Formats: sequence, C-alpha cells, structure tokens
Amino acid sequence: MSTATASVATTAAPRYAKQLASHLGRRSEIREIGEDIAIVLTVGECRLHSTATALEMTATAATEDDLQTVTKVVGSHLERFGQRNELTVNWNFEK
Repeated sequence: MSTATASVATTAAPRYAKQLASHLGRRSEIREIGEDIAIVLTVGECRLHSTATALEMTATAATEDDLQTVTKVVGSHLERFGQRNELTVNWNFEK
C-alpha cells in the first residue's frame, strides 16, 4: 500500500472537509469514521481529519500511480476551494 500525507493550515478545516466530501461524493463513496471523513475513489482513498489549525489528509492506494491520482484529485479540489485563502497542498510521499 502506498501512502501520502498533507497538513494544510486553515482555521476552517471542518468546512473544507465537508465541501470536499460533498463535491467528490457525487462520484465517490463518502464514509464518516468517527470525526473523520474518508473519500473513497475507485483507485484509492483519502482520509480527512480536521483540527483547530489544519486539515490533515492521508491518502492511500495500491500503487504509486493510483496514489498520484488520489493526491492530484483531492489536492487540486482543495486548492481550488481554498483559492481565496491561498491554501496550498504539499503531499509527503512515504517510501
């Protein structure tokens, strides 16, 4: 399993997590796991965890290529939604 993580600084993490889930949920499965949200794409999934200061994201997939797809989809949507607040997603890929 391939994994990547990102921590995006924002005080509006719950709002962005909900917006991502709502938008991506049109074509993907959304699971609520406690206070976290998991967006399940066909190639992998991304778990969202909101804190007071950041949206913590953990993406997983079976292959590196699939992981690239998950991180690109979730990251680009979040950056677009947070454009006004200049949100930037920097993924850390685990070896």
